[in-house]
Amino acid sequence: MGKSLYLSKIQLREELKRCLNCRAQPCMNACPVNCNPREFIRCALQDEWDEAVSVITRTNPMGQTCGLICPDKFCMKACTRNNIDFPINIPRVQATILNSCRTEREALLEVEPNGKRVAVIGAGPAGLAAMACLAKRGYGVTILEARGEIGGALNMIPRERLPHEVIERDFGFIRDERFVELNLNMRIEDPRELCERFDAVIVATGEPNCMSLQIPGEALSISYMDYLYNPEKYITQGHVAVIGGGNVAADCALTAVRQGAVSVEMFIRRRIADMRVSKQEYMELIAQQVNLNGMTSPEKLERRNDKICLSVRKNYYDGTGWAPLPNSTIELPYFDLVIRAIGSRADTKLDDNDKIIYAGDCKTGGSTIVEALSSGKSAAEAMMEFLDRS
Repeated sequence: MGKSLYLSKIQLREELKRCLNCRAQPCMNACPVNCNPREFIRCALQDEWDEAVSVITRTNPMGQTCGLICPDKFCMKACTRNNIDFPINIPRVQATILNSCRTEREALLEVEPNGKRVAVIGAGPAGLAAMACLAKRGYGVTILEARGEIGGALNMIPRERLPHEVIERDFGFIRDERFVELNLNMRIEDPRELCERFDAVIVATGEPNCMSLQIPGEALSISYMDYLYNPEKYITQGHVAVIGGGNVAADCALTAVRQGAVSVEMFIRRRIADMRVSKQEYMELIAQQVNLNGMTSPEKLERRNDKICLSVRKNYYDGTGWAPLPNSTIELPYFDLVIRAIGSRADTKLDDNDKIIYAGDCKTGGSTIVEALSSGKSAAEAMMEFLDRS
């Protein structure tokens, strides 16, 4: 695990000292899972490290994972220090505390099985958060995961940012083997088939379907899922195009750079200023010399000898949205790999069965890890309320 993922002891101490101990606690109010940075920072400053760990994990079931990849638009954006200099790096402080001070699994609660069983489809953040909530209340939980490892879409994040063992460590900390059964490589096509075997079903399957470019020659491109799940399959030292301007597109571009691509270009439909990436990701793209083509959309892909020719056009804002700029199409005939990263969509949801509830990206659309965790917790609470009434 790279040391740069975490703060050094000196860096951690300096970040802790910058906290203003705000009574209003804007950082906690901005957090989708209501984690309390003010409280765990106070504990850490007093060398009460076990208590700091307890504060973090009380509301965040995947605190270390979340701390490594949570964006800067929640607690950091709300941090009062923004009005003075720059925000405390709360997520990195959180990840460092858990990495350094969490030595044992979460204490098992004295709870008795309540006799009810819930199936959770999907072992991503939303599914794991739901599992943790349900197990703490004595529900038997069976997790059914289509892939061969837990984590869901987290496994598309480059290992340089999120080593898989961090996900496993968080899971090991919250998994209560008295109540939780994990089944990998178990794809469920229709959640209704589980309703006879379980009292309830929580579907947390994310968005497994990549959006289409809907342009001629699209078959010459690969989806971001194919690329990020198996980047070693597509290693090239040639020229790489990434179509899209969000976090996933940035991950694709930076992965291609790390794998030795001679050049990487991103094609973004809107302005570069509209890119949905953190400041850190944007600066990394610039530092790695990724060429950002703003207000640019693909029109066609075609094979030319051993290269892929990408035809693109410019866009302009017409007062209501982005529109094609006439006579602006150009051909770029030099790409070896084209990756489409313009988004994804969920499977069709069922709304005719009270025993099925949805959580995470398959319910809300693409979201951050902390929002998915919040959605999973909310789904579990709603399902427990339903089961208590029935």
